[in-house]
Amino acid sequence: MKFKKSLLVGLLLGLSLILFACSNDEGNASGEGDGNSGEKVELDFWVFGATNYESLAKEYEKENPNVKIKIRKSELGDHHNSLFTAISSGTGAPDLTMIEVDQLDRFREAQERFTNLYDLGAGDLQDKYLDWKWKVAENESGDFLFGLPTDIGPKAMYYHTGVFENAGLPTDPAEVKEQISSPEAFKEAAATVKETTGKPMVDSMEMAFRANMDALEVSYFNREGDLLIENEDNKVKDAYDFAVELNEQGYVGAYEMWTPEWATALNKGEFAVEMAPAWLKGYMTENAPEAEGEWRVTTLPEQFAGNWGGSYISIPKETEHAEEVYKFSKWLVNPENQLKSFVESGLFPSTPATYEMEEFTQNSDEYFGGQNTAEVFAEAAQKVTATYKGPNYVTVNNEILTALQNVSEGANPEEEWEAAVTRIKDIMKR
Repeated sequence: MKFKKSLLVGLLLGLSLILFACSNDEGNASGEGDGNSGEKVELDFWVFGATNYESLAKEYEKENPNVKIKIRKSELGDHHNSLFTAISSGTGAPDLTMIEVDQLDRFREAQERFTNLYDLGAGDLQDKYLDWKWKVAENESGDFLFGLPTDIGPKAMYYHTGVFENAGLPTDPAEVKEQISSPEAFKEAAATVKETTGKPMVDSMEMAFRANMDALEVSYFNREGDLLIENEDNKVKDAYDFAVELNEQGYVGAYEMWTPEWATALNKGEFAVEMAPAWLKGYMTENAPEAEGEWRVTTLPEQFAGNWGGSYISIPKETEHAEEVYKFSKWLVNPENQLKSFVESGLFPSTPATYEMEEFTQNSDEYFGGQNTAEVFAEAAQKVTATYKGPNYVTVNNEILTALQNVSEGANPEEEWEAAVTRIKDIMKR
């Protein structure tokens, strides 16, 4: 009897241990902090710029009461520098973070410090987003995804109807699109504006340069990290020369973006065209209120079809809540919420399904004379191609912009180009 009793106790004990182990495994498989687990989870989310992510986070918290999202907002430069420091040191990184597209390649070299979103099932979401936007977030082999797409910055042509009318140019968006359909046609229109009104076509050398630059699939670097600006087939010099040509013809103004003088020029129509992204609308509405009703938008010539701006939502490897973070991330940037971000904060959607939603198709911009500018940028967004910029894109681009600024002030274009190339090569050696 003692033997049978001991055997029974042993069997019961063994069964208890098995049940405990199974229960523990199931808890781990569900992911710590799963929205349905009952366990409280706090997620740190780093953002920059003007977004509605605070309000969306509160909405998510109501639907998922066990999740608390703590948002830290900072300026673009400070945001990325802090993130780079945290990622490099391996400590202090948030659970999820925005990364601006021009900064993304800076973090590619630390791929092992980020969560591969393909491992969390992101491949199932790919068809919801613009193909080029998705590809930019992949590594070279296409088996690692750095982030989910948020907003984009498709470029179009903002034009001042008063300047165009005084120059004898059409003012209806469809007619402007038809007439200015190539770089040569753009220069012809610029000549007409200059001759008839005395005003420049574009505001600055930077924007004249970006007309071509933002449309390049490869600019300063290839994916192997080679500097390309001295290669014969590199198009950066062509973009530089185009800006120089417009300047020499008197088609470029001296209005540096974001300055009070530039805002005044927007207000008064001191130049004819701004080749800029969708997000500029918000700035114009707030900073050039006197020009309401004077500006319209149409698509750029196809050769200028590019993107400037936009971000991704990435998950640093350091997080202990990858599954819960991913669940929130894919909700945050789904087509319905991208519509909310567009309406509330002007973030242009990277989800084509949003372009078919009623609030998008019925959009009306009173500042632009009641025009539905959203559909213009949606058309532009679908002409963009994936681009590779490289980890030192911002640094190198600033050197070229310095050269262009010097040219606008009277310096020799070729000497400035060569000096910029020398500076860039010295920087790359450090």
